[in-house]
Amino acid sequence: MKLNDIFDNYGASKPRMRVGRGIGSGKGKTCGRGVKGQKARTGVAIKGFEGGQMPLHRRLPKRGFWNPFSTDYNEVNLGRIQAAVDAGKIDPANPVTIESLIAGGVCSKRRDGVKILGVGVLTTKLTFDVAAASKSAVAAIEGAGGSIKLSAVAAEAEPPADPA
Repeated sequence: MKLNDIFDNYGASKPRMRVGRGIGSGKGKTCGRGVKGQKARTGVAIKGFEGGQMPLHRRLPKRGFWNPFSTDYNEVNLGRIQAAVDAGKIDPANPVTIESLIAGGVCSKRRDGVKILGVGVLTTKLTFDVAAASKSAVAAIEGAGGSIKLSAVAAEAEPPADPA
């Protein structure tokens, strides 16, 4: 095979249509644009224009809000952590942190930290150093003989307790 033998598959490319080249070409005279009017001319950018009427995208109300101060936690259930401990991916002697969970394959990214949720059974005594935890998770961890320390970032985000 030589370079001059190489060509596209049949039908892979077709020549561009040359418009305005006579009636016999099939795209002569108006070149497939119909007759007269704004759209027959060049430089038309109508898109959402509705003839001077207020366009639909401006008539409808804006919806939604994105909170720039929101937190995005890795939510991990106790049962998943227990499964990682049983599989030998997390060492019970060391504290469970975001780094140990990423190393153990339980989480994939750091995000804003870890929130421990209380779904599943925890039988191993573990020490947790995480951003947040649900009440049921804290009760399950302390019930298994472990302890949990919430990081300062999560404490600042918590609203102050109501004095009344």
